[in-house]
Amino acid sequence: METLQIGEIRLTWLNGGVTHMDGGAMFGVVPHALWTKKYPHNELNQIELRTDPILIQASGRNILVESGIGNNKMNDKQRRNFGVTEESSIHRSLSELGLSVNDIDLILMTHMHFDHACGLTRWEDDKLVPTFPNARIITHQIEWDEMRNPNIRSRNTYWRENWEAIEGMVETFETETEVLPGITMLHTGGHSAGHSVLLIESGHDYLIHLADLMPTHAHKNVLWVLAYDDYPMDSIAMKEKLMKLGENKQAWFSFYHDAFYRAVKFDETGAISESVKRTR
Repeated sequence: METLQIGEIRLTWLNGGVTHMDGGAMFGVVPHALWTKKYPHNELNQIELRTDPILIQASGRNILVESGIGNNKMNDKQRRNFGVTEESSIHRSLSELGLSVNDIDLILMTHMHFDHACGLTRWEDDKLVPTFPNARIITHQIEWDEMRNPNIRSRNTYWRENWEAIEGMVETFETETEVLPGITMLHTGGHSAGHSVLLIESGHDYLIHLADLMPTHAHKNVLWVLAYDDYPMDSIAMKEKLMKLGENKQAWFSFYHDAFYRAVKFDETGAISESVKRTR
């Protein structure tokens, strides 16, 4: 498992499964001839997208960012449509670190789309129960509201199976919240109305987790946003603002979906200057 140290805060990437989504949808209006130079695709024009939660260990707490795609949460048609070739093995990842699902204190949900939230619940006999029974789950109030009351567009990604069993564990915030010293969730909107990002600062180090505003290293261009975004101009505006913050802070940028990099730093030309590569 790959790790990154941000001052006194340690990040470790767990195995939350993998999807393969349509490359055109993932790069929006960007022409095929351009995005295919940055990120590979298969014969179906799908690109490999990990769904790997980040374990953050700070202040004696174990924190997850996102939850993976879980196990047995999709039917055969969904697995085929979303290109699922591997489901979550978070239990095994945690075990290798001497931890279990019972040791997770907080789960930070940047948003509640199925590919981020399926891992929050699991099947026990014929009933869905919380995967992480001792955790508090933090997400934006708008996101939580839409999760439970999706509209005609969002109902395909906000699933009842992913929220009913954890309803009593969820805490929400409005603009931003410092969940622990140096770890802040900031509301951005864009990808969804309640989408948030994560800012981590410790010592002289800074990290920005842009979640689905920049799902892979290939989405660095502020105009390269997803066709899945509900409010693409909001995505662009917030991405531009946070990329400038990252430049000023010489920040790391981390990823949940990237199949090749866990985190990167960019130099003044926009090239990758430092990286944590995913072991393939």
